[in-house]
Order: sequence, then C-alpha cells, then structure tokens
Amino acid sequence: MVDGGGRWGRRTLLRRSALLLGGAALGSAATLESARVADRRLPLAGGPASATLGNRRQDVGSGGVQVVWGVRTDTPLVALTFDDGPRPQWTPMVLDTLAEHRVPATFFLVGERARRHAALVRGRMGGHEVGNHSWAHHDLARMDATKAHDDLSRSHDAITAATGAAPRLLRPPWGHLGGSVLHAAARLDYRLVLWTLQMVESEFPHDPDGHARRIVADIRPGTILLGHDVGDERRLVALRGLPDMITGLKARGYTFVTVSDLLRHAAGPGAAR
Repeated sequence: MVDGGGRWGRRTLLRRSALLLGGAALGSAATLESARVADRRLPLAGGPASATLGNRRQDVGSGGVQVVWGVRTDTPLVALTFDDGPRPQWTPMVLDTLAEHRVPATFFLVGERARRHAALVRGRMGGHEVGNHSWAHHDLARMDATKAHDDLSRSHDAITAATGAAPRLLRPPWGHLGGSVLHAAARLDYRLVLWTLQMVESEFPHDPDGHARRIVADIRPGTILLGHDVGDERRLVALRGLPDMITGLKARGYTFVTVSDLLRHAAGPGAAR
C-alpha cells in the first residue's frame, strides 16, 4: 500500500522484503542441494557413499561394525601388522624373522595374492592372525555396496583356503572407509582395523637402524603398528630393521600380540581409539 506521498508504507516494505529474502533463500538452498547431488553423481542408496541399501532390508550380520585404530591399555602391548601380501619377495623374510624372535603378527592378506602364493603361507600362520585386505587391492570405497561385499567375500574364501583360518578382521586398502565398506563389513561380521602408527621408511633411506629406533621410541601401549611385506625397495628399510625393532620394544617391556588379542585387552566400553 502507498501513502499519500507515493511512498511505500514502512510495514509493507518490511513485509515484502522479508518475502523476497525468504524466497531467495529457499531458491538458493534448493539450487545448492541440487548441485550437491549432481556433483556427486552417486546413487543415494547402495552406492559407495551410502551405508544402506535404501528401502531394502539391511541384512548386516550381527547388526553393527566396530572400527578401531588401537586400544587404551596400561599394559605394554603392541600389535604388529603387515599389509598387501603374500608375495615371494619379502613375506618369507618377515615370517622367518617373526619365527626367530617368537613374535606373533597379524597379516592383512590380499585374496588374489593369497590364492596365487598359497604355498608361502600354508602351514606358517600358526600363532599369527590373518585379516582381509580385499581381493586385488582396489579401492573398496569407490565400489557400490554389492561390489564391495562380493570383493571381500571372494577374498575371504581365498584367504581361508590358503591359510586354513577364516579372517575376522578387515583393513580396507589405504584405510578408505566408504559407506559401502561399512555395509559390507557388517554383512561379513568383520571388525574394521586401521592403525595407530605406520612405519616411515621414506624418512630413513638406507638406515634400518635409525628407522627401528624411531619406531621403538614412538610406540605406546595399545598401538597397532602398520608395516608391509610387499612394495618397492624402500620398504626393505623397515624389514631389515625388524629384528632391532623387536628387540628394542622387548627391552622397553613390550609384549607382541595379534590384533584380536590386543582388542581383548581394551580397558572397557569406549576404549577403542
């Protein structure tokens, strides 16, 4: 409404401004949401980002999945883990070192490699633990829920056949946790295991002793330590220093355990970190 001077009344101006601003905000929100969905170019259910299969029943084993990086404990325990094997180059070296020092470890095996190199691990996993590290070390977080499950199920069967032990732990390649990975892990009743500390071979080129000292100094009770028994030449720094790493940690009072044994020492509800 306009007053006698041809000007809008104050109340009318405020009301119309509010309506215009509200409409603009709604339009912007709708545009942003549309862009967000379009930019993802991912299905809203069952795709890599989704931990559900939409309106379908969620058939997920025990109904949940635990993700752990380590545990809280006052007991000097450490879980030594190796990813990406088995392969002939270095897996036997690692197993020989562990046997010599009577140290258990957890091996996150790649299913295709476990099938191809089953002779490397058959009969040698006594005292050790095996976990699933995917079928061919592809990024599970880029797969949809069905493909991630099929990949891990195929790897599970190959690892079981090669080692005689069914894996109950999963470490996805590169630690990538898409929603589809969570869904597949729950379906297979896996625990998802990442790591507290990773070996840093590139920082100690040609210096196995220095690398061993660095790792020994950085370990804390409840650590899950990530190493590799497959890879390029630089990783030999860690593997050649493995005996010194083991003796150094034992000298600090540490006991080596498998990941599952470490998790049993967690200090109660909410202890995983």
